[in-house]
Amino acid sequence: MTLVVKAARGWIGTPYVHQASLRGVGADCLGLIRGIWRELHGCEPGAVPAYSADWSEAGGEERLWRGLAARMDARDLHGEAAGDLLLFRMREGAVAKHLGIQARIGPEASFVHAYSGRGVLETSLSAPWRRRIVARFAFSDKG
Repeated sequence: MTLVVKAARGWIGTPYVHQASLRGVGADCLGLIRGIWRELHGCEPGAVPAYSADWSEAGGEERLWRGLAARMDARDLHGEAAGDLLLFRMREGAVAKHLGIQARIGPEASFVHAYSGRGVLETSLSAPWRRRIVARFAFSDKG
């Protein structure tokens, strides 16, 4: 198990709270990634501005994708590795703005994410989820 997966699984059971990033207290999908980053690197690489549930959608701007690309190492979209950060586009034509950490690969593939109404959980990386992946990143020392 990678350090990233171990850290992500440590957040399972954390309630879903929009814009929060405190293990055991509350997190959304970005907050989960922010918290894991802090656990691995000590501090976040930059401040995250306040965001609404529909942020970026009006202009179709891929702000999250650009921000991840500036701070993380891009990986091959089809090359799975445990610990990869997954970026999902939840609806056709919408901006990509859901995140998770790949926990297992292969036929039992799974990912850890914070999901509204459910909190942080590990979910099967089923075909419907796989179709929504638009980018993969690896945690790095970029800042």
